Amino acid sequence: MHLMSEMEAGEERKSYYVSVQAGQILEDPEAAAYELEVSLNEEEHIKLRELFDELSSMDEAEMFHFSKHPFGGASDSQMNVGSDELIQLVYKKLYEHGTETTKRHIETMQIL
Repeated sequence: MHLMSEMEAGEERKSYYVSVQAGQILEDPEAAAYELEVSLNEEEHIKLRELFDELSSMDEAEMFHFSKHPFGGASDSQMNVGSDELIQLVYKKLYEHGTETTKRHIETMQIL
């Protein structure tokens, strides 16, 4: 019985306000500017946070690698390949858990 209540607690959904550009997932819509609203349980929130962390790490690694490369810089398209895939994963998660307004916004972006 105790195990069941822990599982149910993990399924509790909360509203979060997300800024993809800033890599922020906020509980308070007044805390900062946000673009999208989603409803996530704790596990989904952690997974989305991990995607944002991975995206941030990849951005930093790409910028360091290409800016320090001894044979010159890379084009924007070369630098963005890995990030683009992660951004698509982020928007896929946001679409899956988004409000109707969030889903419509993502559809207009034609990113998925």
